[in-house]
Amino acid sequence: MTWFVFSLFSILFWSGSDLFSKMGSKPSDTYSHWKMIIAVGAVMGLHGIYMVATGTPFAFGDILTYLPASLLYILAMILGYAGLRYIELSVSSPICNSSGAVAAVLCFVFLKQAMTGLQLAAVALICLAVLLLSLLEKRQGDAERAERQEKNLVKYQKSVWAILFPILYCIIDGLGTFADALLLDTRIAEEQANIAYEFTFLFMAVCAFIYVVVVKKQRFRLWDEKPKFAAALVETAGQFTYIFAIGGNAVVAAPLISSYCVFSVLWSRIFLKEKLSWKYYAVIGLAVVGIAILGME
Repeated sequence: MTWFVFSLFSILFWSGSDLFSKMGSKPSDTYSHWKMIIAVGAVMGLHGIYMVATGTPFAFGDILTYLPASLLYILAMILGYAGLRYIELSVSSPICNSSGAVAAVLCFVFLKQAMTGLQLAAVALICLAVLLLSLLEKRQGDAERAERQEKNLVKYQKSVWAILFPILYCIIDGLGTFADALLLDTRIAEEQANIAYEFTFLFMAVCAFIYVVVVKKQRFRLWDEKPKFAAALVETAGQFTYIFAIGGNAVVAAPLISSYCVFSVLWSRIFLKEKLSWKYYAVIGLAVVGIAILGME
């Protein structure tokens, strides 16, 4: 059951990362997502350096071994951060985290990882909840959506990017989780995979910094980007626990962890004052039941 404890920590940390990332994403700042990459990459890089300095075995070749998963995850996160400029967190997060269902199906079909009947039912319940949250948003008319945004004191430009970004995140992140499960089973241990991912993210942060600050001449001051660095801290903590959860039981942990969007929706209601109908909260309850079932197995 160690994988389940790590999964719960990942849910807590990553839902917090969603909240802080949304707080740090300004619709008017076209470089907001690249600034998020700078913050997250810097914190992850420091954690990776700390792990190596305190004796965790690591070789440069581990970066290359884990590179397929690292690149998929980082690309998904860039798209996810960009999407937060166009849509509410309470809508974006459930769509993004349908990736757990994508990963579970890939692990079940191609890696032949098994699930008990009760686990399968719980996974189906979580995936259904995530799907229903996405459908609720899709079925809302333009007038209802505009009214909701007015109540939330925010106005987003109508754009195909609003839905396209989280959908792309879902597909690419699901492929990343599948690559994760494959590599962790055969090629690399959890701690080395985590450090490899963090150093790859650090490299991306350096590239983003050069692009934003040197090429585009944009200002990036640490004290102006506090929400982004708060997001980076909990994102790094979540990544650390996630890698062990996936290594322990990928086929069940992937959809379980993807349910952190349920709590992202709650945090958006409490802290960002995003208002939802009772239907949203009913669907959230389905996911909570699925989580409880997985915890008892």
